[in-house]
Amino acid sequence: MCSLRPSSSAAASSATPSAVPPPIAGGINNGNVSRSDQSFVATTWYAGWHASILAPEDLAWDKYISATYAFATTTEDPTTVGNLDADNDALLRRFVTAAHQNNASALLTIGGWTGSEFFSINVGSDANRTAFVQTMVNLVNEYSLDGLDFDWEYPGKVGDDCNIVNPNDSANFLTFLQELRATPEMANRTMSAAAAVVPFAGTDGNPMNDVSEFAKTLDYVAIMNYDVWGTWSTSVGPNAPLNDSCAGTPQVVGSAVSALNAWTSANFPANQLVLGVASYGHSFNVTNAAAFATTTPAVANGTKAIAAYPAFQGPQPKGDSLDTFSPAGVDSCGNPTAAGYSGVFNFFGLIDSGFLDATGNPTEGMGYRFDECSQTPYVYNPSTQEMVSYDNAQSFAAKGKFISDNSLLGFAMWETAGDSNNILLDSISQAMGIEKLVSAWA
Repeated sequence: MCSLRPSSSAAASSATPSAVPPPIAGGINNGNVSRSDQSFVATTWYAGWHASILAPEDLAWDKYISATYAFATTTEDPTTVGNLDADNDALLRRFVTAAHQNNASALLTIGGWTGSEFFSINVGSDANRTAFVQTMVNLVNEYSLDGLDFDWEYPGKVGDDCNIVNPNDSANFLTFLQELRATPEMANRTMSAAAAVVPFAGTDGNPMNDVSEFAKTLDYVAIMNYDVWGTWSTSVGPNAPLNDSCAGTPQVVGSAVSALNAWTSANFPANQLVLGVASYGHSFNVTNAAAFATTTPAVANGTKAIAAYPAFQGPQPKGDSLDTFSPAGVDSCGNPTAAGYSGVFNFFGLIDSGFLDATGNPTEGMGYRFDECSQTPYVYNPSTQEMVSYDNAQSFAAKGKFISDNSLLGFAMWETAGDSNNILLDSISQAMGIEKLVSAWA
């Protein structure tokens, strides 16, 4: 997932509960529905650094089962976590209070792209695991949390350059989760993990072919089906593709369809998978010649059809109003970085910047394309030569139908502040038939 940036071998023996109840219910006007009654997940991450544009009290709490505060980070000391300074401490407490006042569950994510550096050592020995388990319990008690979410990017894989990696990471992670689940504090609280579009890595670095033991301990895994394409790619491509099995060979990088197949083939039940969906997209510098190299018929509202997978050029264009210029310096790992922007456009930012109108449709004069395979829209400003691949209401509706058709548990949106007037949230919820699911609980 976007973190503090703009997503095995046989496990060691440990006591595992004989049955793990499903995630805590709340939100969607559910009142005090018990965990055992919950049949779906409608959740989101709340990025604490965006509190200036969306206060915790202003989330659309009645539309969510739960929300997760991002992030607490790992440290070299398994008895402590990072990023919970005075400001985050106060904001997290407000977040939990707001959730509980609205009958929703409040979770905290540990990790993130720049916060996963020390997971490996924190779960890598008996002593460290014991200490790290107690640290998690202390967080739950201190903040009255309803659960914990683990965003280790990635067990057994490098992720951020300075992350510590051990071939036994996934096995050690499982043992840690089992020991945490065995505590009284976590026996009936939600435990989830945000993971890649392929299962956790085994000792050989390849995706494990059996992750069924994780399913016995975690309530669900949220598949981070975004950042699949970006400026690290060879061309413009879909940030969060629903499907790529219908694309040409160079475009088969990963999608919701391939992720579902990969996880279920590794014995993780579909009804414990949550699809991560993106309220943002990536921008690219694309020349007019490359953007309009297509014979596709013109689309409605005065927009012009644009090419699929066009080449792009540097430097990274500025994204929306939240995208601030970063001077040259060093990254979280101490590596030199060039000056520039992230190029991220939140959905609301595309509206504010004039790419889209208030309803989320492309404005007159913009180039536009909707790729039926990936269910991804692209919008292009010929004047600034900026192209953005993103998700719109049509994309979210397709993903909601995919969740329903394949009996997935639900969705998790990164992140709640990126939406505009709940256009995306309402679209996926309606496609899933959440109102009918709620009525079935009554």
